[in-house]
Amino acid sequence: MSVHDELASVQRSLDDLIRSVGRLEKQLGSGGLEMRRVRSDTNHLRESVALLRETATAGTTAPKRPDLVTISDTPYDPSLWVDSDDEGLGAHDRRAP
Repeated sequence: MSVHDELASVQRSLDDLIRSVGRLEKQLGSGGLEMRRVRSDTNHLRESVALLRETATAGTTAPKRPDLVTISDTPYDPSLWVDSDDEGLGAHDRRAP
């Protein structure tokens, strides 16, 4: 089965669960702690399946490539490095250890 088919099956099962919880809630009432927890868990499961569905559909599309940056082949202006030291060698007027 494909991911789409599996998600559709999960959604059908979840819809059945939501209907069953609704019927149970009518019989037992919605005020008890246990029923509120079951209703809350069902809602969390619904949200989780929706997130999973979004993730699965986003994963089937081609990933977005980063924007390309063109780097020129022309040399940099040497004046950019006039006041800098050679890394690891110290200043120009001193000897390296």
